[in-house]
Amino acid sequence: MAAEEPRVRRPSVGYAMVLAAATLFGVNGAVSKVALSSGLSSLRLTEARCAGAWVGLALLAALRNPSSLRLRPREWRRLLLFGVVGVAWVQLFYFLAIHRLAIGIALLIQYLGPLLVAIWARTFGHERVRRRVWAALALSLAGLVLMVQLWRGSGIDGLGVAFALVSAVVYAAYLLLAEREVAKRDSISLLAWGFLFATAFWTVVQPWWSFPGAAVARTVPLQGQLAAWHLPVWALVCWVVVLGTIAPFSLIVGALRHVTATRAGIVAMLEPVVATTVAWLWLEESLSPVQIAGAAVVLCGTVLAQTARS
Repeated sequence: MAAEEPRVRRPSVGYAMVLAAATLFGVNGAVSKVALSSGLSSLRLTEARCAGAWVGLALLAALRNPSSLRLRPREWRRLLLFGVVGVAWVQLFYFLAIHRLAIGIALLIQYLGPLLVAIWARTFGHERVRRRVWAALALSLAGLVLMVQLWRGSGIDGLGVAFALVSAVVYAAYLLLAEREVAKRDSISLLAWGFLFATAFWTVVQPWWSFPGAAVARTVPLQGQLAAWHLPVWALVCWVVVLGTIAPFSLIVGALRHVTATRAGIVAMLEPVVATTVAWLWLEESLSPVQIAGAAVVLCGTVLAQTARS
């Protein structure tokens, strides 16, 4: 592997990259939910997303710097873990969650991930993490109780909440793995290998010869305010692959060369705001005042956790 030039950190570039990625991820939630309404399963959408992203990222890496795709013997286990857990699972459980929950609720639960990063850094990573992380944990859990309205006993899909919580755990793993690996190779080749292993994982789980081509070929209404418009499912999947995966994932991992995962996580909190706004304007999804209050408390807890890690 060719030696890389010394890293030059440009925080303003890093923040701009995270903002752009958060916006694309936020819009992608609504696009994915429409695609899932076609009958295409969450597992199959994840499989198609991983395969498409792998092809695009591998071509991009080959055009930019073919030598960056070389794999050292000691790297493959770490990249396998990054690909399966950090790439494949984080998408799978997010899709499973938004299939059962409002996009805003699913994303805000997923964004407990940065809080878990801070707890991991303090407990296992031997990093200096301020005591405010425990206050952040209390705030986030209190906000989560408000969001899912536990006292009502119904109204929120319990399995959807469980999927979103698992998504938070694997999102934390993704941030930690990406922060470590991006110091050793460029972001495009890292993602190319990650999506390759993710694609291999899904190919074993659900072989391509059983892929439901009929579901991708059909045309579906865009729902909500755009219900009068129709698009083929394959066009929605292409959006998910290019603008919902390749572009934002590359931006996020590339940003970690300029800002820490802690600061990137704070700025990335724009994603649930964008996703909730898009879902409200497009899909006519809405949150009750109590859920909005809970979301605000979760946001405060997550930002507090991010600032606790130094």
